[in-house]
Amino acid sequence: MIYPTRLAVLAAAAGAPVALVIGVLLPDRWYAGLAWPLAVLVLATVDAVSGRRQAHASVHAPDTVAVGETIDATVTVSLEGRDPPASAEVAVLVNALFATEDDARARVALRNGKGAALLALTALRRGTGRVDRIWLRWRGRLGLVWHQRSIAADVRIAVRPDIRVLKDKGAEIFRRHAMEGLLTQVDRGDGTDFDALVEFRSGMDRRAIDWKQSARHSKLHAKEYRTERNNQIVFAIDAGRQMSDPVAGLSRVDRAVSAMLLTAWVALKLGDRVALHAFDSRPRIASGLVSGVPAFANLQRLAAEIDYSAEETNYTFALTTLATRLTRRSMIVLFTEFTDLVSANFLVRASMRIVKTHLLLVVVLRDEDVEAIVDRAPATADDVTRAVTAAALLRDRKLVLARLEHVGVHVIEAEHDRVGERLVAGYVALKRRNAL
Repeated sequence: MIYPTRLAVLAAAAGAPVALVIGVLLPDRWYAGLAWPLAVLVLATVDAVSGRRQAHASVHAPDTVAVGETIDATVTVSLEGRDPPASAEVAVLVNALFATEDDARARVALRNGKGAALLALTALRRGTGRVDRIWLRWRGRLGLVWHQRSIAADVRIAVRPDIRVLKDKGAEIFRRHAMEGLLTQVDRGDGTDFDALVEFRSGMDRRAIDWKQSARHSKLHAKEYRTERNNQIVFAIDAGRQMSDPVAGLSRVDRAVSAMLLTAWVALKLGDRVALHAFDSRPRIASGLVSGVPAFANLQRLAAEIDYSAEETNYTFALTTLATRLTRRSMIVLFTEFTDLVSANFLVRASMRIVKTHLLLVVVLRDEDVEAIVDRAPATADDVTRAVTAAALLRDRKLVLARLEHVGVHVIEAEHDRVGERLVAGYVALKRRNAL
């Protein structure tokens, strides 16, 4: 495609006053006024013919990227021919999974017709990101026309759940809790699994005395226990409409997936069994229980398949279905969000049935935007209205969380950037207390 530059349009427009003056002063020679635009047209034609070149462009980017991460895609340009231009401009077409700066456009400095530029791509959602097309344009030698080429590009970038916290701090978090005795899982006297029968010593719990064995050996013997290793941890992720809302540029469900993967990795390292359950109006993903660190890759793959939903969450259907799949007492970690009392009442009622047989831990993100509205000093009447409404929402939210705790649910309300560490700490605390 060839089209005029701004310089060519302005040059042609500049001849209009000249043509008008000639038409007024020399009406018999009015056609002389056409000389200017014709000259511009001839020069533009020469510029179009002389500036034609063989153009090549390609995009190189990492194969995978974590959601919320920004990567640099390299756009390589090559123009073949004599006297290539000193620069060119490129624009790429990316799908909605990526956010770009300056509409994904960049200026490429060329040396001997070759050059490259970096485009920043920020992954907004999980899925398969695509770069489908590249537009390349350059000016002719006279600067009067643009030469533009559209080049197909088939670049696929897998946007995975964010596990950067696991890579950066996973070992530190695990080591921190391993120092408390959870690594070896031999907290004798504090667990529920029978470990050995030993001779009773001063300081041991008298309730651990085995009287039958003591009578047989004519000495006091006690049962020694250790912390249970194969607890069942089920992560239930609400993928409904409210969980698709963004928090600090990233959806709530993506924040939940990252925290889930961090905690699941720690749980697998500590010898527990882990399962994943995702739902909105009905269950969407239900994995079996897995154990061992090698199973983490399968959990990561399943977590990447959790879709963004626009449907309302059905807590009763989801939690009832989950409870029927569990054959023994388990810890259920529920990631969810609620903004109205109607859906919150369904959550409380479903939780009341779950806590009768299982340990339920509900994880919600703090609504920092609403808290900021409440804390901000109002300047207008509209600000006062917003502050009163936000305060009512926070009051209802605290009331729901208090009701959950009252029925026996453990609640974690954390900032978006600390939810993973808070959840790991809560899981380890419950495990140390043998709450399961």
